[in-house]
Amino acid sequence: MRSQDSAEAAGGRRRRYRILKAALVLAAVVVLGTAGYAGYVVVRAGRPVTLPAPTGSYPVGRTGFEWTDATRTDPLAPAPAGRRELAVSLWYPAAPGSSARPALYAPGAWAQLHLPSPVGLAETDFADVHDHALADVPVAPGRFPVVVLEPGLGFAAPQYTTLAEGLASHGYLVAGVTPTYSANVTVLHGQPVQASAAGNPSSFDGPDLHTGAAQADGDRLVAVWAADARFAAGNTIALDGTRRFAGHVEHDLVTYVGHSFGGAASLEACRTDARCAGAVDLDGTPYGAVVHTGLPQPHLLLASGDLCLAATCPPATSDPAVRELLATGGPTWCYQIDGARHFDFSDYDAYYLAAPLRAQLALGDLDGTEVLTITGAYVTAFLDHTVHARAEPLLEAGNTEFPEVKPQRQPA
Repeated sequence: MRSQDSAEAAGGRRRRYRILKAALVLAAVVVLGTAGYAGYVVVRAGRPVTLPAPTGSYPVGRTGFEWTDATRTDPLAPAPAGRRELAVSLWYPAAPGSSARPALYAPGAWAQLHLPSPVGLAETDFADVHDHALADVPVAPGRFPVVVLEPGLGFAAPQYTTLAEGLASHGYLVAGVTPTYSANVTVLHGQPVQASAAGNPSSFDGPDLHTGAAQADGDRLVAVWAADARFAAGNTIALDGTRRFAGHVEHDLVTYVGHSFGGAASLEACRTDARCAGAVDLDGTPYGAVVHTGLPQPHLLLASGDLCLAATCPPATSDPAVRELLATGGPTWCYQIDGARHFDFSDYDAYYLAAPLRAQLALGDLDGTEVLTITGAYVTAFLDHTVHARAEPLLEAGNTEFPEVKPQRQPA
């Protein structure tokens, strides 16, 4: 009996040993696999990424300005402050044959727009993001209309370089405004400026942006951003009196283009600017008086697959502010991009992001940079039609160039 007990005990020990060994092997595989994937991510995130090439006929130049609005005290500063200061990136059609150093994607302190470590190790290093503009080169012959480009809340103008370069290559002066104290990082006088509670209110963190504090904060903030946009438009037009841009700026026509909250500001800026020829809202919930008064100027609404813009949409997939705007506005083109999500309208669509990080961001499942390609095509077509009165087949009913795009409203 003792021998049998001993044998059974030995057998039990061997089984436990095998189980323990298997567990250790499995743990080692998980650790090595995780370490291997982490190593791959770090290496992959360090590889260069080139943004989609502009599709227009002009090479692109880029320069930057810091402008102070002497008529406004900054209402978003965290402490009593002076006048409202803005950093503006300007993309423009460059003279053929221009040669200069490439414009850096996020120079100096702008690099702090990158996600912080350790999460940032899973995102393309901004030093490895290559654009197509040349720094401070001469302007192409001719006069060019002004487009004011506004980012989403928390974002900055450089993170929309793909869209800006594309528009500049088609003959537009694109003034990208970074809204001070609303962007996660703004760079003024070489120093980073962080967002403030007034500029990026916590009420926007909730799921419903049209009740209570969120509605009030949105209406208040959109007025500030719209004033920023009009100020940037005026200063860009005034560049026509400077040496590099003298004789190159169209004075009478301005269009406003924005993503997310920047889209709301673009609609409101257009409503309050007599020079405005049209506005574009990229996946943005409207705020401010424009929601109730409507916008008589032509406007384009380009939405992600998460938001339905048609009059027949079920309430759960539509936005009440959009419905009200569409009921009272002028000529409107509305399209939805199936498979796109909110961040796809920015350069996030072009960065490498490790799968676990990408899954946490509002990025869709379309291949590569397809949403950026679609966005550039539709915004360019709308501006060419609105500013230059060109026939644009892409905007017409029945166009099937991009099967992912679902027309939801077009002028009769």
